[in-house]
Parts: sequence; structure tokens; C-alpha cells
Amino acid sequence: MTMDWRPMHEQNRKSWNAAAAAHNSHKRDQGRFLGEGGNTLFPDEQELLGDVAGKRIAHLQCNCGQDSLSLASLGAEVTGVDISDAAITVANDLAATSGITCEFVRSDLFDWLESTNARFDIAFASYGCVGWLSDLDRWARGIARILHPGGRFVYMEFHPLAWSLGKDGLTGDSYFATAPIPESDGVRDYVGDALAPSGFDPGVEGFQNPEPAFSFQWTVAATVQALIDAGMNLDVIREYPYANGCEIFEGMRRMEGNRYTVPEGMPPVPLMFGLRATSDGDIRDDVRSTQE
Repeated sequence: MTMDWRPMHEQNRKSWNAAAAAHNSHKRDQGRFLGEGGNTLFPDEQELLGDVAGKRIAHLQCNCGQDSLSLASLGAEVTGVDISDAAITVANDLAATSGITCEFVRSDLFDWLESTNARFDIAFASYGCVGWLSDLDRWARGIARILHPGGRFVYMEFHPLAWSLGKDGLTGDSYFATAPIPESDGVRDYVGDALAPSGFDPGVEGFQNPEPAFSFQWTVAATVQALIDAGMNLDVIREYPYANGCEIFEGMRRMEGNRYTVPEGMPPVPLMFGLRATSDGDIRDDVRSTQE
């Protein structure tokens, strides 16, 4: 039975729209920061991306565009895509105030991946992406479709095991959950000073999202397999014992570099994973047939 994904994605759009103002209320003078050479990328994804100068990059689920503009400031030609109208409005405002050229597109990601005529050297996504998407295979096929032969997909994500953790250990959701997970509180205000390199403001306090959302739990194996099934060649996969910019659960310890790791006394576990995969330009017949 095919999942009716569009109503869930649409509800997620509403939830992200509601959260955008609260998120950006904490980030001081972002346009100036970016325009003066500031960069919101962490070293881990920069290492996987490599030199992006002169590359055409599709930034998938770009949110409010800070990382898109950071990539563009490094010499890339960037198209950022996001489902949230409010996020794309912020992104275009930041492009104008920073003076950095970047294209932003408001679209459901599946629709854009399956309809765009543009082709890219790199597709990039990071931090809180596939957890809002209902179909990994559709996602991976779309990525393979938009890349030039030899193009790369670079992905940095919170490790799905992290959502099974709490300050007392394995107290969260099942790692192998398969059904959509209703998020009654919607997209939360997760922005702290670790995600505000331009400077942190208290901004909106006590934000409560009136729009619920739906999340999806995808294992590392499921993510990698979807890319392989789409005809991508896995080049690099890594796990990290810290989470960049995000205190995923209460009690995590702050580290140098705006990273968080597990509480004192908890054994180290992977809190992020990263991968790089390459398109060989030869989408298999069984994959191609699903796109036609």
C-alpha cells in the first residue's frame, strides 16, 4: 500500500512556517555576518564537501539559507530548496542583505527533484533532513536524477540512534520504528547560542508551535541502501561521537567547537553520521522505470 505522503508533508510545511520566526529571532544580524565572510558550516561537512569553488550545488532542505549562502560565499553556484514559505522568505532576505548571490526555490522536495531540468555537481543536505521525509527511495532516486555523471551527494545528519536516547540511556523512540511519528508539539525552537555564530539574542521565549508535524525514523542502513538502490556509489561513511550545534536531549555536555556529547558516565555512542556518494550517471533500468 502506497503511503499518502502529501498531507503529512503539507502539515510539516505549516509547522516549519510557524517556527521560522522564532528560530531566526535568536540569530543576530545574520546578513551582515554572512556578507562579511561569516560561515555557518561546521568543519565536518566542509571536509566531506571539499573545495566547492566553481561547483554547482543543490542544497536540499536548505531551511532559511544560511548554509546555502555560506557555500555561495566559498565560490559555489547554489540553488537552495525548501518546503517552507517562511524559510525561503528569510533566505531571500538574507541573500539581499548579505549581497551574496544564491537561488532559492519554495517546493516540496520530491516535486522539485522529480521536475527540475537543472543538473548539479554536488547535492548537499545536513542536520534534520530525512526525518521529515516519508519515502527514502523516492528521495534517493531524485538525488541520483539531478546529479551529473560523477556528481557527488554529501550528507551530514544526526545519527538516528540519537532519537532513542535520553539522559538515562535508551529511553526514547525505537531505532527501528516504521510508522510515521506524530509530533504534537510540531517543530520546536531548538536554536541556542551554538547555532548562532553571528551572535545570540534571547528573541522569542517560550515558543509553542500551534502546528503539529510528522517525523519519520530511518536507520543508517536504510539510508545507505536507498542510495545504493538508486545507483549511487558509496565513497565515504563516518560516525561521530558528538552532535554539532544541538543538545539533542537534556544533560548532554558542551564541547569545544559548539558540539555536544553524551552526559558524564554514559558510554560514547554515535550522535552524527556523514557520507559521500557518487553518481555514475547510469541509473539502473528498475530505478529509471519508477521515474517515467
